[in-house]
Amino acid sequence: MNCLKTDICIIGGGPAGYVAAIVAGRLGASVALVEKEHIGGTCLNWGCIPTKALLKTSEAMDIVKKCNEFGVNAAVSSVEAGNAVARKDRIVKSLRAGLEHLLKSPEIRILKGEGFIETPNKIRVQTDNGAVMVDCDKLIITSGSKTLIPSIPGMDSEGVITSNEAINLTEIPESMTIIGAGAIGLELATLFSSMGTKITVAELQDRILPQEDPEISAELLKVMKRQGIKFKLAANVKEIKKVDDGLATIIEEVENKSEIVSEKVLVAIGRKTNLTPDIESLGLKINGKTIAVNEFMETSIPNVYAAGDIVGGRLLAHLAFAEGRAAAENACGGRVKVNYNAVPSCVYTCPEVATVGINETEAIEKGYSIKTGRFNFRNNGRALCQGHRDGFVKVVADKETGIILGAQILGNNASELISEITLAITLQARAEDLANMIHPHPALSEAVMEACGDASGQAIHK
Repeated sequence: MNCLKTDICIIGGGPAGYVAAIVAGRLGASVALVEKEHIGGTCLNWGCIPTKALLKTSEAMDIVKKCNEFGVNAAVSSVEAGNAVARKDRIVKSLRAGLEHLLKSPEIRILKGEGFIETPNKIRVQTDNGAVMVDCDKLIITSGSKTLIPSIPGMDSEGVITSNEAINLTEIPESMTIIGAGAIGLELATLFSSMGTKITVAELQDRILPQEDPEISAELLKVMKRQGIKFKLAANVKEIKKVDDGLATIIEEVENKSEIVSEKVLVAIGRKTNLTPDIESLGLKINGKTIAVNEFMETSIPNVYAAGDIVGGRLLAHLAFAEGRAAAENACGGRVKVNYNAVPSCVYTCPEVATVGINETEAIEKGYSIKTGRFNFRNNGRALCQGHRDGFVKVVADKETGIILGAQILGNNASELISEITLAITLQARAEDLANMIHPHPALSEAVMEACGDASGQAIHK
């Protein structure tokens, strides 16, 4: 068995792992990065990037459908799913190549294979060329998460897929039932609906995006219904079975039982952590199925750190970036903390959803006396020019100090607009600071300004 001595060994090459490797390498540590599949993890290869590439195709199709509204005479053509998937693959391949180039450093050694933690200082990596024993001073566990598959009879039926298979479909299904109305389910509902698939979404909770602000959920539901997407809420999926014309999804609602027949069934109920037996056998403190860490990303075992999905919370790539950076800096002697009060979350539906900080309900539960501000995109000049009038910006601020506690945005380019509020929360800015800041005109960001103005009694166009 080959041996490798290194300062830090990182298990998992996803967002937390590869960022940790780059940061630790730049700080002068020797690093072994272990990844059994592709560098970039789920986000780059199967999640964030592939879905957004395909959603751009969805957006293009929507523009073609609405071209007459903009004074353009063009025939609506069908989507070539194979070409869309090929474009997605090119984008993923390009980004992966760029990432691998960043990791080409004398300090970083990439080991492609499955890592098994034998002790906190010894990791056996099974590669195609045999086993390598990594002897490390410190260990960072960034093993990520994987698709959660529910225990429903018929889940193994042909035609039942997960998001991994959905992003590689080269033929557009005529109909699809999506189980789960979280971010993954709704993004894929948006994608396939725009391409002509008849979509029905079944959700166990009584509203879509159950983790988000109720007003955002309710408004997005109205918009998606207008787009032709059907919903079954408070619906418990009991079984999936083959029938003559496809797959029947049997659901139990409050007062009745029904079935949805479709060509495909997409399971999108969420993800679960990759808490492998070797990790559990280390004797780390575990919370449910996640590794417990302190504010410095340290586990209960000295010199062992963890970051990303494996530590729980919101499973977001950009949060994993921050946690991976913190873990690496702290493994190299720092005392860095992640600011969990300023973590944006985005759902790339049409329109998009973006939130940061806490919403009204959460603020009240935490004991804050609050004031809120709101501005609708239908009153924003740029939104009307772009043909995207749905949605609003809502800001939550502390009533006494005016400091912004959170914001929720439903609208076009919400994922870009949320960064202004994220910066405000990071700097503990007041609503009136953003209301008085000069914004470009016409611009979608004026809706943020006006919502902050509404919260501080200074709105101009409301």
